[in-house]
Amino acid sequence: MARVITYGTFDLFHEGHYRLLQRAKALGDYLIVGVTTEAYDKARGKLNVVDSLVTRIENVKKTGFADEIIIEETQGQKVNDIRRFHIDIFAIGSDWTGAFDYLKDYCQVMYLERTKNISSTMLREQNSPIQRIGIIGTGRIAERFIPEARLVSGVSTQGVYNPHLESAVRFAQKWEINAYKEIEAFYEASDVIYIASPHETHFGYIQSALAHDKHVLCEKPMVLEKHQADELFCYAKQHNLILLEGIKTAYCPGFHKLLGIACSGTIGAIRNVETCFTKLENPQYRELTDTRYGGSFTELGSYVMLPILKLLGKKYTSIRFDTINDENGLDIFTKISLEYPSGIATATCGLGVKSDGRLLIAGTKGYIVAEAPWWKTAYFEVHYEDLDKTEKYSETFLGDGLRYEISDFLSMINGSSSSEFKLTRGESIALSEIMEIFLREKRGYRNR
Repeated sequence: MARVITYGTFDLFHEGHYRLLQRAKALGDYLIVGVTTEAYDKARGKLNVVDSLVTRIENVKKTGFADEIIIEETQGQKVNDIRRFHIDIFAIGSDWTGAFDYLKDYCQVMYLERTKNISSTMLREQNSPIQRIGIIGTGRIAERFIPEARLVSGVSTQGVYNPHLESAVRFAQKWEINAYKEIEAFYEASDVIYIASPHETHFGYIQSALAHDKHVLCEKPMVLEKHQADELFCYAKQHNLILLEGIKTAYCPGFHKLLGIACSGTIGAIRNVETCFTKLENPQYRELTDTRYGGSFTELGSYVMLPILKLLGKKYTSIRFDTINDENGLDIFTKISLEYPSGIATATCGLGVKSDGRLLIAGTKGYIVAEAPWWKTAYFEVHYEDLDKTEKYSETFLGDGLRYEISDFLSMINGSSSSEFKLTRGESIALSEIMEIFLREKRGYRNR
């Protein structure tokens, strides 16, 4: 008798789960299904699990495919389960291809084709909050988005659109989703839109998606001019749609712990903020070849400006940009200096010059320092005049961090306002205004 085992969270049970269990059952004579506990899901970085363990077990049981249901509670349990139950075949969805090859020493490992389409009709009948995500763009950030999205319960990446169809097809084949030639068909098959296209196309795509009554999560910089941000946020609010800018740092737990301590008065009144984010980018990448929209500040400026706006606010009295430009005119290193009525700030970003990337927040009673990569805040220290009083803080930062913004985006769609403070409409508008000032002063940029 061939014995098969599979595992999953099986939250918000849908036809993709059903078909996976059906395929797994067809592989052998006896199917064991492991359902994860809430604690294990949290430990492995899966966010937003909605259904209780009891509900998820009951939904698996109702399919009739499981001969036995067990609970998965810990890392490393799979190997012990395979030995204990004398398993012949381990089966899992193909979106995990390669992740469980280590089990081949104990049994046959099979990756089962995932269900590309989840029926919106079925979901409505179940009153399920699962949102079908459509991606615009097929670049490096879109590649990172899909594995992060699968770790957020309540979303399912269904399709991709790129005006260059061959790119969309390659991307779709890699991630086992649908490629769309026509954008209208793409919108029809999606509930929410994630935009990861080149910077200058963001405004048009956001405008189009909102006009099709879609919630939108757009990569930074969301737009390049203040009036564009004003227009889009106004439209979204009037039509009860969520528009969110995807700056991952803004949504990560460690960054919020840091902000909370900084604003608590622990280090006194904040008088200075210094931020730096540099990396040595491939000279052939768009960031260093697009002479109109590339460069250090358009790529990294949103990150370095975020803590300054959060801690000192949007009402600076002056702003200055100093740049080191490459031969093609693009800034490979930029320093931004801001003055406030009661403080000063500097932000530094670079794609061709490497520097010490840290975040420093100076107050009247002490200072906070987070070393690189502070934009993935996992550790920071609070220092005082008395060196013996140094406090150290740590927080988990999971994966590429995109799951945090996806999770908050989903919560907002489902009616929660608890995450809106993390990156406010006003802060996104302020970022777009600063981007506009930079492009006008340094590139002679004019869109209107």
